[in-house]
Amino acid sequence: MRRVGTLPPASHRARGSGAWATPVRHPPVRQPRRVHHRPPPPPVRARRRVTPRPHAQIGGRLKVFRVLLVLLLMAVVARLVAIQVLDSSHYTKLAASELSVTVADPGLRGDVYDRNGAVLAISVPTKTVVADDFQITQPAQEARVLSPLVGVPASVLVPQLSEHSGYVPLATQVPSSTGDKLAADNLPGITLLDTSERIDPDGSLAGPLLGQVHASGSGASGLEYQYNKLLSGQAGTQTVLESPAGVDLPQGSALTRSAGQNGTGIELTIDQPLQYVTESALGAQIAATGAQSGMAIVMDTRTGDILAMANLVRGNDGLGLVSGTSQPVSEASSNLALAQAYEPGSVFKLVTFSAALQDGLINPATSFSVPDQIQLDGSTFHDAEPHPTEELSATQILAQSSNIGTSEIASELGESRLLAQVKNLGFGQTTGLDFPGENPGVLADAAQWEPTNLVSLPIGQVDAVTAMQMLDAYNAVANGGVLVEPRLVRATIGADGKARETKRSASFRVISSSVDAELTSMLEAVVDAGTGVSAAVPGYAVMGKTGTAQIPVTGKDAYVPGAFMASFVGSAPAPHPVLSTIVVLDHPTPIYGGTVAAPVFSQIMSYALHRYGIPTSPGAASQAPSPASGVADQAQDVT
Repeated sequence: MRRVGTLPPASHRARGSGAWATPVRHPPVRQPRRVHHRPPPPPVRARRRVTPRPHAQIGGRLKVFRVLLVLLLMAVVARLVAIQVLDSSHYTKLAASELSVTVADPGLRGDVYDRNGAVLAISVPTKTVVADDFQITQPAQEARVLSPLVGVPASVLVPQLSEHSGYVPLATQVPSSTGDKLAADNLPGITLLDTSERIDPDGSLAGPLLGQVHASGSGASGLEYQYNKLLSGQAGTQTVLESPAGVDLPQGSALTRSAGQNGTGIELTIDQPLQYVTESALGAQIAATGAQSGMAIVMDTRTGDILAMANLVRGNDGLGLVSGTSQPVSEASSNLALAQAYEPGSVFKLVTFSAALQDGLINPATSFSVPDQIQLDGSTFHDAEPHPTEELSATQILAQSSNIGTSEIASELGESRLLAQVKNLGFGQTTGLDFPGENPGVLADAAQWEPTNLVSLPIGQVDAVTAMQMLDAYNAVANGGVLVEPRLVRATIGADGKARETKRSASFRVISSSVDAELTSMLEAVVDAGTGVSAAVPGYAVMGKTGTAQIPVTGKDAYVPGAFMASFVGSAPAPHPVLSTIVVLDHPTPIYGGTVAAPVFSQIMSYALHRYGIPTSPGAASQAPSPASGVADQAQDVT
């Protein structure tokens, strides 16, 4: 280190002279601070590292593993205790649910009886045979065993048992006795399902009335449908074993079973023997006249109980053939007596005569001058047969079924009174039976009224009615002027076998008793010497009316040429009848109600009166008068 104030070195002298150069002053240089360092510590002597021995290291790990294993085992044991002890019932249910299913176990459907306890419809237990062909290893051998029991050829069964679909119905409606034999054979892959079969012991008798049932057993039509809830009862349940594919496990019995309650039976007002006679008489006439269809009803005058209700069609397209007819005649597919509305023709003249008598406009002897035709609002109306103008009493007009005479009486009544009497007698509304598909009919009202209706309505053209409505109106006359609603079910039959009567039919007066007596005598004249002589019943006084009505073209103001509805409706024995009956034939040949419908009425009524032991009428003819004995021509009935 240089010291300040010393001569510079020779190199700092000025060149070319020997003199000294002026020295350069430098700033003073600070002396660095002296740092005193501690002496380093003496070196530490490193410890010698001890490596553990191999067997000691493995032992520690085993201890940890043992602890973990014990904890794991304890957790497993705890879980097992929870599953098998604490929650065992829960898991048992879960396990069972994997292979079990709860199905409905319906009770047997209630039976249907006639008024005397005869069975009309009954359900019997049956079996359905089902195969799980995945479990069948010898189809040919099983087919040979099954064939005689289920009534199916073995050649048909072998391919079915080899389908490998898992579910193959082999036979249905198998009797329970046969099912018991199949169960005893213990055939692999064969399952029996509980079913039932609805049987009508009398075949198709009263089929349209009773109705049909679906394959499932529920009511499809008729009374079976109307009273389905009552007849079906309450279904029980059963839990059966079933594979995940939905196939019943073979020979698997029900795990649990809750028995169903059988349905309640019903007792009808129908009299089985009378129903048979009614269908036989009607069916024979349909075959003889070539009619397309026919309806007939027999009614208890006082109670409104329907004793017979027949609905037949020509051919074999119905519910079942009627025996004893020359041509095929079968039960109709529907209850025509309640469902089919038609223009009634001359039987509808009851409306005009009952209203005129009630209003005091006429009495049975009131005389009218009756031509064979009249003109009204550009239309011509005429009687069925040409005749000179003649004097006829009101009774003769009704007995001879004069259209022009009836229109003269109607003109005195007027529009509003006619329309009121139509409704008063129950037309244009259902009858109170609540039968499925019942037709209320079609009525002309004040808004639709036309001048010509003053003639066409009184003679049974404008309005459309059902056979049941027409019988109700005439039965009101037979019942002293009191209309009683019809009834088809008179009791229910409980599980204890006891009959409990249903509500009695409602009734209300529609004609005064005095007017009713006059009307009764006038209707007797129709059968005694009018268009209805063929309705006479030997030994009994009969009252009633014939009808021969044209059939309108659907949707047009015209009639089908040569097409007619022929009918007769009446009661016996007059003047205090106990039974009322209507017969209607659709498209018969001959066309006249007095010719084709009245004889059927006579046959049915004769049987019924004798069946119920009704005394004969004093002074009544033992034989019906012949049309040649001076009575009115039955052709006069046409409207």
